[in-house]
Amino acid sequence: MPPDTRHLENRAGHWHYNRRVPARYAAFDDRGRIKVSLKTTSLETARERRDALIEADELYWASLAGLDDDAPNERGLQAMQCIAQRRYSAANKRAMARGFTYAPADELAKAAEFGEIIARIKLVDEQDNGGKSQRENHEAESLLGGVRAPPVSLSEAFDVYCEQIAADELIGKSEAQIRNWTKIKKRAVTYFIKLVGDKPIIEITRADAQAFHGWWRQRLIPKPGCKSLKANTANRDLGNLRKLFAEYCKFIGDEDRLNPFRNLSFADKVKGEVPPFSDEWVRGVVLKPGAFGAMNEQAVLIALSLIETGCRPSEIANLEEEDIALDARVPHIRIRPKANREIKTRSSIREIPLVGVSLEAMKRAPQGFAHYRDRPDLLSATLMKGFKSRGLLESPQHRIYSFRHSFEKRMLEAGIDRDLRMTLMGHSNARPEYGDGGSLEFRRDQLLKIVHPYALDFAQAL
Repeated sequence: MPPDTRHLENRAGHWHYNRRVPARYAAFDDRGRIKVSLKTTSLETARERRDALIEADELYWASLAGLDDDAPNERGLQAMQCIAQRRYSAANKRAMARGFTYAPADELAKAAEFGEIIARIKLVDEQDNGGKSQRENHEAESLLGGVRAPPVSLSEAFDVYCEQIAADELIGKSEAQIRNWTKIKKRAVTYFIKLVGDKPIIEITRADAQAFHGWWRQRLIPKPGCKSLKANTANRDLGNLRKLFAEYCKFIGDEDRLNPFRNLSFADKVKGEVPPFSDEWVRGVVLKPGAFGAMNEQAVLIALSLIETGCRPSEIANLEEEDIALDARVPHIRIRPKANREIKTRSSIREIPLVGVSLEAMKRAPQGFAHYRDRPDLLSATLMKGFKSRGLLESPQHRIYSFRHSFEKRMLEAGIDRDLRMTLMGHSNARPEYGDGGSLEFRRDQLLKIVHPYALDFAQAL
């Protein structure tokens, strides 16, 4: 196969870039034929520089014509941003092909050596191409930093935030945790773009932020026949945009820029607290033989494991075999972070004795719950659907989390020490730590004070 010498010309051993401006761009580019010395005798180096110039020219033509074969329907601000990005990319590619790193003029003046600036100017002068022309103009743009970096849109800034700024926040998270983290933050960006547009992030105004606040305000107004939204959802979106703006500006060294989302929030007057299950309901309904019917076995065992441990559903679902100590003198589970999965807080790290129906459930799942591991949305949907269809929710306000609240309430009413309650719940405690919160034997004996009785045939049916 002959070597690839497309748009290359060898003159006395030195390679040149030689290309005619395509007819479709002739109205925008008066250069006619483009001839540029590549300053090399190496064909391999010449190819690399030629490829950069090809890409630079094509980006340049598209920016002049405002054309984009991949997105022919671009309009308005989005189209202008796209053209600016092409022009900036073309300047970068052309500078690289000439052996330099592109830098805007103000940065070049501050950082470049005097000799380098002279070398750049000489290259511009060499490219007169028969007189002053567009060739000299954009050669100067590329080598002398005449093209400003295009403004970064909100969606692009969000990508930078996820990939660079907040990268350390994602360390230790599982794939599902990363998806959930990204989904929640991206929701605010998506809503804002639908309302205001994908504006350059530093051009978002206070009026834009107020418009978004007003849009959420309308959504929070109760409407007949519709489920009302909660203020904390709106506040989360406003908070995520506020943080994105602040962190991005800090990242680019513009931390003094006033945040347009500052001081915008809603008072959460209606607290959506989840009530605990009553003891009578758990004993008479949930622990009634046959209550779960044909519900998924692992989901049932997870629900039962919550009753006497007070764990969060995800903590039980993500247990692995080494976290379940059934053969220990005091059977227990260990809630702790993993290399590929973080836990909510440092205080969530704890050991919880297994008693009552939760011990029975864990005996039937000594290796954990592989079907629901790192699948919190699936677990939540399965449990809520199963509990609703079987009449296992004490009221419309009750949730699976009601087991956790019930566990805490039972400990309180039984007079269990406050510090132990906080330890078993995984709550942070402002008091200085003394000791380890009690041995597993002590913790077990305390929990036996509140354990729910259950029928033998219920345990046998699990």
